[in-house]
Amino acid sequence: MTPHTPAPHRSPVFCSIVPPHLLEHLAHSDNPAVAAAARRTLIADASARTFRVLPLPGTAPTLAPAEAGRPHRTVYDCARGTDLPGTRVRGEGDEATGDATVNRAYAGLGATFDLFLNAFGHDSMDGSGLPLLASVHYDENYGNAFWNGEQMVFGDGDDEIFLDFTLPVDVIGHELAHGFTQYTANLEYFSQSGALNESVSDVFGSLVKQYARGQSADRADWLIGEGLFHPNVEGTALRSMKAPGTAYDDDVLGKDPQPGHMDDYVRTGRDNGGVHINSGIPNHAFYLAATELGGNAWERAGQIWYDVMTGGTLTPEARFSEFAAATVAAARARYGDGEEIQAVLKAWSAVGVPTD
Repeated sequence: MTPHTPAPHRSPVFCSIVPPHLLEHLAHSDNPAVAAAARRTLIADASARTFRVLPLPGTAPTLAPAEAGRPHRTVYDCARGTDLPGTRVRGEGDEATGDATVNRAYAGLGATFDLFLNAFGHDSMDGSGLPLLASVHYDENYGNAFWNGEQMVFGDGDDEIFLDFTLPVDVIGHELAHGFTQYTANLEYFSQSGALNESVSDVFGSLVKQYARGQSADRADWLIGEGLFHPNVEGTALRSMKAPGTAYDDDVLGKDPQPGHMDDYVRTGRDNGGVHINSGIPNHAFYLAATELGGNAWERAGQIWYDVMTGGTLTPEARFSEFAAATVAAARARYGDGEEIQAVLKAWSAVGVPTD
């Protein structure tokens, strides 16, 4: 296992799984309960986004050598308040509690740790054993989950549109992967680099789910947040990497706006320049590369994306074409001029992103 030296730690960014444009749509719902929960979530997100993250007592990532290669998880309960981190309810090695949400958060942190360590030799999100912290039961009817630069935070949902945010393991993997990006390529959370930031989290979130389930690329559903919606919602997930723009189409929720090709790239000043929307394009490129190669997606396609993120060649402001070119270079460096590089070239061409 080759030790990874993390990139310099820069200012953390608030990154949520549910995009603001979706919550803004729900805030205008004719259903008073849905609208109120969405407005409350938007207010909570705005507050969390401007909150200056301070290190939590006892959470410094310095570990004794004997502890390397093992997860260090702590789950807290906010008891439907907003003070972070809340009350400590389960630590590493503790027995399961009577709270299923706490236990799912603990297991999801572990599943994400396992993928990064076992598939890529990367010890936690920073490569150096960063403790994994999560707070559950955040706020009342809070319809989101986020990474705030230091820890994970999960809402219970409103039970009208969203269920408990610990239910889909890829949501946990997605948010923790924002920490991975923070400590590696540190992609700016705006426009194309921000969409890449979101896409990288979807890629590794999906890989966490596939790795935990032992699913090959052809058996995976390639959905992000499957199981998060209330059964009454006409939708399967928040996003589809296989078919961007098809994850939901609901009278209350609206229609999934994600494009899967540069011809349909959305230019907007909302959502930090459409970071949750345009991430569908690099998402689809990864899906195409992984399914073209077959087998387990984390073994070759995932390894190429991991090499790009940790290779030190990306600028924080990287555009799609720069990231695509970096995946081609990474494929050649690791695998030579074989089927891997051809799969990557074919994938980016199919979504309209140049690689040179």
